[in-house]
Amino acid sequence: MIHADEAERLRLHRRRGFLIAGLGVLLLSPDSLLVKSTEVSPLVFLFWRGLLLAVGFMVINSWRYGRRLPAEMRRCGWPGVYCGLAFSVSTVGFVTGVKYTAAGNVLVILNTAPVIAALLAWLIWKEKLPLRTWLLIVVCVSGASLMAAGEMGKGEPLGLVMAGMAAFALASNLAVARSRSSADMSVMLVLGAVVTAGISALLGGAQWPGWPDMGLILLLCLGFLPAASILIQTGPRYLPAAEVSLLLLLETVIGTFLVWLFLAEVPPPLGFAGGGIILASLALNALYEEWRIRSARIRLSALPPK
Repeated sequence: MIHADEAERLRLHRRRGFLIAGLGVLLLSPDSLLVKSTEVSPLVFLFWRGLLLAVGFMVINSWRYGRRLPAEMRRCGWPGVYCGLAFSVSTVGFVTGVKYTAAGNVLVILNTAPVIAALLAWLIWKEKLPLRTWLLIVVCVSGASLMAAGEMGKGEPLGLVMAGMAAFALASNLAVARSRSSADMSVMLVLGAVVTAGISALLGGAQWPGWPDMGLILLLCLGFLPAASILIQTGPRYLPAAEVSLLLLLETVIGTFLVWLFLAEVPPPLGFAGGGIILASLALNALYEEWRIRSARIRLSALPPK
């Protein structure tokens, strides 16, 4: 009976992880739409993004932990510092990559994050993933690459390098957070936000963007992004980093749909095909996992107690 209880605990643990990370991805989805709707330079956008995110993170985490927040941050140790800095690198790399190369190039490179996360977890922390998860990674990354294929084009090498840095930073951030699942690494995101704002300010980004761009930035960076980032950063406490990275591919699908809906940018046929592949694959995997764990619980419950 103990084994059955353990199977039930695992099922609820994974379900909580999917709900937390999935909600984070949903809140992150308007990011592309609101970024495309602004006309400010990347440096100015990064400055205000970092500054406002720092405020948002402090407000949310102060509400969550109160006076215990400094102690929670100390619990994260150097891995927490790395997660914060990696969050900054992924943000700067993504925005800079889009500026210097085609958006499709950036998306294709970022779509390798699940593979990088799985390899890091395997090489460094010896975390093994079942074969079906590797197959899911291959299928979903292929679908996401199909979505980006229509936007691929030429660009400067700097853009490709920055996109590669963003993919590695994102994957390693989630992998490190997974390795210290006993600590809440989301409290360290404020460090990454402050670093992003500081670097952008040093490079001349501390400028007033004007209205209505500032209104969109406020909506994004105080409305959607703080909660989204905290939820996604919390995901590896319950799920392998590679699976959280896979859920992030949903942002490509939902974000593309929102841009189509509000800005009338119709995706190419390959975009619809790739999005369908991602949605179908993740849905089938979730149903299979639920069935597998339920079956194990029922089977173990039938065993006589020891």
